[in-house]
Amino acid sequence: MAPVEDGVVTRLLPADCLAIEEIGASGAVFDILAFILLLTTALFMAFKAVRAEPGVRPFYYVNTFICLVAAFAYFTMIAGMGWETIMGCRQFFYVRYIDWAVTLPLLTLDLGLLAGQDLVTVAAIAGANMMMVAAGYLGSVALVPTVKWLWFIIAIITFVPVVFAIVRIFRQSVIDSNDVDKIELYGKVSLLTIVVWSLYPLVWILGTGVGAFGISAESICYAVLDVISKCVFSFMIVNMNVYESAAPPVHKEYV
Repeated sequence: MAPVEDGVVTRLLPADCLAIEEIGASGAVFDILAFILLLTTALFMAFKAVRAEPGVRPFYYVNTFICLVAAFAYFTMIAGMGWETIMGCRQFFYVRYIDWAVTLPLLTLDLGLLAGQDLVTVAAIAGANMMMVAAGYLGSVALVPTVKWLWFIIAIITFVPVVFAIVRIFRQSVIDSNDVDKIELYGKVSLLTIVVWSLYPLVWILGTGVGAFGISAESICYAVLDVISKCVFSFMIVNMNVYESAAPPVHKEYV
């Protein structure tokens, strides 16, 4: 733990740390549980993709890679890899940001496919997602507090077009399809996405930002959010009734 002076934790530079605040047993348990759930979901999605109808098959493929990449990241953390020491002598798992840089654009692709959005717009929003993750990482490893919070503000700014696209642009596209089932499903998964994604910055503030959360508490929060935003999302978006209702009727001829 970092030393305390006059009741305030000294913001030591990584090179000055004599001890590091590391993840505890409770945080490690949640990481293991998240790994199991993400890997199980990835295998299930891969299995279903082989037998899925053409209309829903792309979602199974995308969901497979979303959960598989996240599972890789969690296995890395369980193995004690993918981390560094940041300001305040905290253990910082940078592998999370590699995970998010890949999976957030894929989650955006899922939403775009459901909404019937053009791929150029989807790619632009995916790019904003990647910029948000990059800014969050740079804020985490910054050695100057002012710079850290400037990077956080930049991350929030890049998050704004993502939210706007999900609640307005993508939503309008799915409304234009006049498919009641798709509109209802998009409303559910987009609401889940916005609410859960909005909680990540809050965890960052309380953890990496001001140090109110210990490493284990921070890890538990991220594990829960990752499972909801990836596993729960994946099962919600492959609602077969929606894609069956959208599929053209099959006419059989009998001779």
